[in-house]
Amino acid sequence: MEHLWDRRKFLGRAAASAASLALARSGSGAPIDRPRPSALHGRYVTHVSVVRVNQIEVTPNRSIGKDEAPDNSPDHIRSRRDAFERGCPNGRMTWAISWLALNDTRQEYKDARRLLASYHERFGDEITFIPGGYFAPMYDTREHIRETIHKALQLISAMVGGGYRPECMVAGFMDAENQNFLATEEGIHVCQGQIWSQHGIDNGDGDGGICYPYYPSREHYLKPAQGAADFIDCVCLDGWTCDFLAARRDGFQGGFNSRLGVGPIETVGNLGVEAGRKEMMDTTAIHFDRGHALNGFGWVTGIWEVSVGHDQDLTWWLQAVKERWADVQVLTEGAFGLEWRKHTPSNAALDYRFDENGTGAPGSEKDFRIRWFMNRKFRLALLNDLSTDSPALVSDFTRYDLKAQEPQQLQREWSLMNVLNQKGTRLQDRPVRLEQLPPEDRRRIYSRYPELKNLG
Repeated sequence: MEHLWDRRKFLGRAAASAASLALARSGSGAPIDRPRPSALHGRYVTHVSVVRVNQIEVTPNRSIGKDEAPDNSPDHIRSRRDAFERGCPNGRMTWAISWLALNDTRQEYKDARRLLASYHERFGDEITFIPGGYFAPMYDTREHIRETIHKALQLISAMVGGGYRPECMVAGFMDAENQNFLATEEGIHVCQGQIWSQHGIDNGDGDGGICYPYYPSREHYLKPAQGAADFIDCVCLDGWTCDFLAARRDGFQGGFNSRLGVGPIETVGNLGVEAGRKEMMDTTAIHFDRGHALNGFGWVTGIWEVSVGHDQDLTWWLQAVKERWADVQVLTEGAFGLEWRKHTPSNAALDYRFDENGTGAPGSEKDFRIRWFMNRKFRLALLNDLSTDSPALVSDFTRYDLKAQEPQQLQREWSLMNVLNQKGTRLQDRPVRLEQLPPEDRRRIYSRYPELKNLG
């Protein structure tokens, strides 16, 4: 039998002070830490649970995978909500319901819909729609997706009653045109519209974006809007918080899971209770300790299908998070996105930084360090092998000032890749030292982060 990880091991470990965090060194020994001013402060968790009929409902009349109806019963939904409440009694969560689950005439789905509506009334939970089983743009036309979204939102308003309207939509991946549609036609200004760094897993690829909130460009959903001309007033949110070192891989490259992080399938499901829960907390700490010090706020998120279970792991994780970081707020997806929107009118001040030393989980090597710099103009990743004295390598440099275009046909590849991409799927994606980048790219980087000149 699995040995349960002792939560006290986490709770007794004091968070590192901001001063000690500032002592972290780059590969060349030069400190590059500078806390970034942020209008949004605090630590935030958003949790989404999905209720569906089939495993991946790519269109209203086409599904991929197995029938999961027995695992989406009212009892399973009730178990998930009870687990969430045990973990965070005053928290609010988001429920995303699929097209088939909205329209299924079986009694258990009628009961499930009534149950979800009662959760909004009792707890303030958000009830919203998930189109396309995470992959709507990969399998359906923009026009048809738009029609489905409009009809589904009407069904949800009728289901919940009282003039209810969700504040966000959960989509997995959503094209820029339809995120603009949400804002301008449906009055919804938050969309979980990208799955950060997903490539080579499941039914859609989408690497190249920013893992924290941003306003997307009309050109491409992964490109932050560069100004008023391409601005979409819909806050685009990531779907899963992942370990940055694991996420640098393509799919299962090297036998590792690139989606390793706070999700239960990749952690507890694959690693066992002790190691899995440790990785969930280690990934959370990347954002709530170091990330909070660098960015002024931290955000951790995940989407757990009701059908996958792991309710005990949800309770444990929420309790551990609340006890280790007492100030954490557990909000609905829409509430978090609108709070960010209230403080952040455009992408002009975006300057996210993340700094991770490997957690020791498979794919997150303890002797590696990765640092991310993400702003409106570009994203940059620096990778260090701490077991050597070699300088940092650029493992990703994606420019957002370049013209971008989304696919115009149905396909699984929706990534934004240009100069150098962390997944290594193209010949040009070999990591290089900073001084090996073209001079104009070095000027872009150093003008934004002059301290990186010392990396050599």
